Amino acid sequence: MRIPTTRLLATFFLAPLTLCLAPAPAGLAQEDGTTPVQIVALDECDPVTFNAMLGADFCKNVAVGYATTFTDLFAQAAAGTPLVVVDQGGEPHTFTEVAKFGGGFIPPLNHGEATVPECAGGFGDVKVARTRILQGSQLQVTGLSKGVHYFECCIHPWMRVTVTVE
Repeated sequence: MRIPTTRLLATFFLAPLTLCLAPAPAGLAQEDGTTPVQIVALDECDPVTFNAMLGADFCKNVAVGYATTFTDLFAQAAAGTPLVVVDQGGEPHTFTEVAKFGGGFIPPLNHGEATVPECAGGFGDVKVARTRILQGSQLQVTGLSKGVHYFECCIHPWMRVTVTVE
């Protein structure tokens, strides 16, 4: 069975992103009967400073609370922009970086794929436990180098995303 993968391109020309793993809206089941995971990208651009530099209506911030100014964006980019992954679902997930996609630590959910080394041991492995996201909480991923990174949920291994840092 082929499991679709979502590709997300993250560049420093975007304000810091919040990635939310959430169930897709009802009615988005694919032809093979699977329902994709929806990834919501919310930026935190400050409309005043971004629009002054890049033109009216460039930044239409809908995020509540903190906003990143245009100047702060470049300071943060030099330090490395973190990913913030939010679990808005009804059960725990992990956001685990893996060398290649595969199965998680619950074999019946692996669709015949072998468990990837990064998920082996489940929550008994501190490295896996550190990637756990409980309902309503978030996980911040920092220090991603330039290149392609693969992340999956070690509980639900069909929840996968490819992040490209340029």
